[in-house]
Amino acid sequence: MPQQPPVRSTPSPPSRPDASMSLLTNVMDHALDDGYAEATARCRAEGQEGMPRTLRAKLGLAAGLVLAAVVVTIGAAQARITAPVVAKERQELIGRVEAETKAADDLQKEVDSLRDEVGDRQRKALEKHGGDQGELVALLSGATEVRGPGVKLVVDDAKNTESGGGGGPRENSSFSDTGRVRDRDMQRIVNGLWQSGAEAVAINGQRLTALSAIRAAGDAILVDNRPLVPPYTVLAVGDGKKLSTVFQDSADGQYLHVLQENYGIRSSISDQGEVRLPAAPSLIVRTAQPQATGAGRGAAATRKGTS
Repeated sequence: MPQQPPVRSTPSPPSRPDASMSLLTNVMDHALDDGYAEATARCRAEGQEGMPRTLRAKLGLAAGLVLAAVVVTIGAAQARITAPVVAKERQELIGRVEAETKAADDLQKEVDSLRDEVGDRQRKALEKHGGDQGELVALLSGATEVRGPGVKLVVDDAKNTESGGGGGPRENSSFSDTGRVRDRDMQRIVNGLWQSGAEAVAINGQRLTALSAIRAAGDAILVDNRPLVPPYTVLAVGDGKKLSTVFQDSADGQYLHVLQENYGIRSSISDQGEVRLPAAPSLIVRTAQPQATGAGRGAAATRKGTS
């Protein structure tokens, strides 16, 4: 019986089922790049040879705290050194401000005193050189105090200054929707009193002259650049009953009535047995010249304007 030839090669192992997907298999088996793996291994080796990580962190924190303490200490020492200097400079500055304020107050008092003195001399000059019309000139110019029968007119803002109707005399103005008394209103009221026969007029104790200006600064009313506060009390010297009646029947009196009806502005007028008006606080003679008069009268100063 013939012998079988010996087997000279080992049988090949069976092929893997995923042999056709070798690339995906390699990615799955080596998910971490070799370079990253080597770097991780090296860091582990150095960490084992060096000091522990927690100890290094504690030493770094301690060094940071020491540095912060040094900085705070140095800052506190510098602040302690400079504190007296800053306090001294602050006190010197306060002293200078107080001294300058006192000097300004003294100058203002001196200005007021000189202004009063000039006003007194001008009034005396008008009374002395006014001739037979000296009293009338002083009265019309506001140089002297006036008292006598007259009227008292009080004008005040509406209770609700934001409310107001339309169709009134101020509809074309920018403040047509407000119940506040305006400078234009006071101008018409004062002019109406003059036209009704008033000999002298004052608002809240502020004497008006031929050159007095009634203006506005925001919601405030100014008379000769001095602010007034409502309610506005207008005093006028004249025949009380007649002056009150003529004013209320005039166009300006009707204007005030319309303001009361349409805008809620409050007003009241009454005749007084006696009212007292002060002299104008800032009387300035603009133009004056001597005028020849009859025998025995001397020169009379004709005043052209005051303010």
